[in-house]
Amino acid sequence: MEDRSPIISFENADIINGEATVIYGLNMDVYPGDFVYIVGKVGTGKTSIIRTIIAENPLYKGNGKACGYDLKGIRDKDIPYLRRKMGVVFQDFQLLMDRSVEENLLFVLRATGWKSEEQMRKKIGEVLHAVGMELKAHKMPHQLSGGEQQRIAIARSLLNDPQVIIADEPTGNLDTETADGIMKLLTGINEEKGTAIVMVTHNRQIFEKYPGRVMVCKDETCEEQQADEVIDLELTI
Repeated sequence: MEDRSPIISFENADIINGEATVIYGLNMDVYPGDFVYIVGKVGTGKTSIIRTIIAENPLYKGNGKACGYDLKGIRDKDIPYLRRKMGVVFQDFQLLMDRSVEENLLFVLRATGWKSEEQMRKKIGEVLHAVGMELKAHKMPHQLSGGEQQRIAIARSLLNDPQVIIADEPTGNLDTETADGIMKLLTGINEEKGTAIVMVTHNRQIFEKYPGRVMVCKDETCEEQQADEVIDLELTI
């Protein structure tokens, strides 16, 4: 029987940014195979939710779990193990600029406990193929376009076969056509691998073109979009 336990779960959780509470009483479940958008205007707490999921922001009030770890009171030594179960994709790519694509990916594998050189090379080939970048392994990041760098960042997020990919504005620095390619890639990974995706965006065109569940942050709350709800984002791109 298919496991329908949530990968990520918040129950009446207060989300903080620094010392300020930005979202009160968050209730959210993300299940295997879900594609969940977190949307809202700037400053409504979208990224703070992401930071709480990856245990960068502490959770003091309410309950939260991610990939089998209790986020409330998670021990520092457990945080790297939590993050190995999820892939994280950032708006600004966060590649190491002083080494090649392959060396960027090798760095992550070694840091997460891989030992066999043969297995690491094989895994790198697999993830680069998955994002259509198998011919770019020896390129330096500055030799790649923004869209190509983001594809490498997505390949990096796949290295440890994550249960969920957390993507914080992954198309924010890209033009419309390139962003479309990244969304096709992410939705393909979601559909083919069954990897859950949690994506922060303020781009209405994206979540209307590539449907998923939509969590709306506003007025210090974050709740799932109702069928007839019109979302006010101010910015659409």
